[in-house]
Amino acid sequence: MNFKISIPVLCMLVWATACGSKEKPQDNTNKKYVISDTMMNMIQLDSVRTSTVVDQLTLTGSVSFNENNVVNIFPRSSGQIVSTNVSLGDFVHRGQVLAVIKSADVAGSYSDLNSANADISISKREMESAENLYKNGISSEREYVEAKQNYQKTLAQANRIKAEISINGGSGATQSGNYTLTSPIDGYVVAKNATTGAFIRSDDGKNIFTVSNLSNVWVNANVYESDIPKVKQGYSVKIIPMSYPDKVFEGKIEKVGDVLDPENKSMAVRISLANKDLLLKPEMFVKVIVENTEGSMATCIPTSSLISVDSKNYVVVFNAKDDLQIVEVHVIKKADDLTFIQAEDLKLGQKVVTKYQSLLFEELQKY
Repeated sequence: MNFKISIPVLCMLVWATACGSKEKPQDNTNKKYVISDTMMNMIQLDSVRTSTVVDQLTLTGSVSFNENNVVNIFPRSSGQIVSTNVSLGDFVHRGQVLAVIKSADVAGSYSDLNSANADISISKREMESAENLYKNGISSEREYVEAKQNYQKTLAQANRIKAEISINGGSGATQSGNYTLTSPIDGYVVAKNATTGAFIRSDDGKNIFTVSNLSNVWVNANVYESDIPKVKQGYSVKIIPMSYPDKVFEGKIEKVGDVLDPENKSMAVRISLANKDLLLKPEMFVKVIVENTEGSMATCIPTSSLISVDSKNYVVVFNAKDDLQIVEVHVIKKADDLTFIQAEDLKLGQKVVTKYQSLLFEELQKY
């Protein structure tokens, strides 16, 4: 059987087939990115606000003793060290014996005291005898007065020797000439210049022990001449030890020097610092960050909200779950956890994403 199809009908079939197989292109121009509930629970938001521009200056410094809490212990009198009871770095309590010293001067003073006590006994008997004779009319008043004065002189002599022993030997001195050196404060033995058997002199100006309470230390730093205006007494500082780079100690500038060091043209500053866990040791090197908060006010955002791409900085602004924007910001200054930006970049009170903002940034670029 032969079928004939006219040309007009064939054209209509081809056109209908072509139209039925062609898909309409998808239009994304009006679609918005909507943040999911799961992502909403993961992100964190913070507000655009104003804050004082913090001017930071980084210095290098070193830890030293707080001289108000340091005691240098000197020998009371010359002699020989019989024993030392502590080692360098030991913690000692107030009144604890550090060393025992045998001194000829102390032994001689005790010998003089014994003689003085004997003189007291003799002069006392003479005074009592003169008093009885005077009362019985046998001797004159003058003889009684002289005996009494002699007795008082022997008492004064004994008291002088006792004071001498107290100065040269202290309360722990013995008649054999031994005396003890004790710690006047609670603290750590940070210097020791004593060995058993060594001879020492009280007039050479050398201390035997140094005890310091390390619960508070000083940090000394040098400020170059060009940076002097950035440092003032009372400014807050952050101390980061080289030994503990993850630890930050906070303190304040306690003293600013009045003169420059003639060699390096720098000015010394001193920071008083609480050393609660005793991590800071004298002679440690530290980084000192001085914070000047006397500057002007400026718009700021959390540093954690920044997204850096191709040398530009962006943030994700959150208005609603279906209204997020990528906004370029121009950084003026960074200070710790705050970044100061130009005022026209963002409005005060706007919310910016501070966690998982990079993921949102990538998704928003698709729309």
